[in-house]
Amino acid sequence: QVQVVESGGGLVQAGGSLRLSCAASGSIFSIPGMGWYRQAPGKQRELVAHITSGGTTNYADSVKGRFTISRDNAKNTVYLQMNSLKPEDTAVYYCNVLVRSTLYWGQGTQVTVSS
Repeated sequence: QVQVVESGGGLVQAGGSLRLSCAASGSIFSIPGMGWYRQAPGKQRELVAHITSGGTTNYADSVKGRFTISRDNAKNTVYLQMNSLKPEDTAVYYCNVLVRSTLYWGQGTQVTVSS
């Protein structure tokens, strides 16, 4: 079994920054992919950023240039540095990890950006 735990959400003013962390633990040999998604009220969950074990990244157009995803393979942890936050970034942010062809999700962490 694999456990995924996010942390780092909170309330921030527009233009501010937050750093989210997500740690995976359990029966893990390798994690080919780690990603961040978000879901705002009344909207579908959407991809924010993804990173492979080799460090290849991709981002949603709405966060390019403002958010940076990174990972520490030794710690099975992925980070999301969020800068220049906007009110429209307000959402519950979820982390997922791909382990042995199975996606595991965290419980989510709330990010609220005030105008």
